[in-house]
Amino acid sequence: MVSDNRPSRGDYFRVLSDKLPKDALVVTCLGNASYLWAAMHHAPENFYFEDAMGLALPLALGLAVAQPSRPVFVVEGDGGLLMHLGALVTVGAVAPPNLTVLLIQNGVHAASGGQALTNAALDLASLARSAAIGDALNVVTVAEFAAALDSAAKGPRLFALSTQPDLEVVRPPVALDPVLTKHRLMSAIGAPRYIPTLFGGGRLARE
Repeated sequence: MVSDNRPSRGDYFRVLSDKLPKDALVVTCLGNASYLWAAMHHAPENFYFEDAMGLALPLALGLAVAQPSRPVFVVEGDGGLLMHLGALVTVGAVAPPNLTVLLIQNGVHAASGGQALTNAALDLASLARSAAIGDALNVVTVAEFAAALDSAAKGPRLFALSTQPDLEVVRPPVALDPVLTKHRLMSAIGAPRYIPTLFGGGRLARE
């Protein structure tokens, strides 16, 4: 049996939880990224994706632009990123200095059963650098990850985290209802509530 010495998703999440700034916003992609992060660090400032593969990065980019004074972290999978590579190019073009992309590079589509990526050996950090994300690193140990998080470099940053696949589904401590998740985050950042009208042209209302 071949041993897999790569860190687990939980290993990286423990470092992130320990070093996360108090005012940070965290967006997690579908599957165990959301379930495990909710189990380890549930907070109103988290946005947990469900059933929307590859869309964590676009949402995090919007949050980073809308909340420029707050650090924004997004956990995306390599499979999800490959579905929406245009988002990576847009991050490089917009270049929000408060955005950090944590890319779980496990070489499989873990959320859908562990199917191998079409090109699991693709260097996604190099791809990010070619998209004008200058601070893009391949990370293979938790010590390297901790040092990268401690770096004072401005974003956008991307850390491609070499990770063991985790196919066993983690049970989150709370129901990850998308509507509740949205309203919880909106309240945490003070976003106005959108009130639709019958014929369009809705309005924004603050609580």
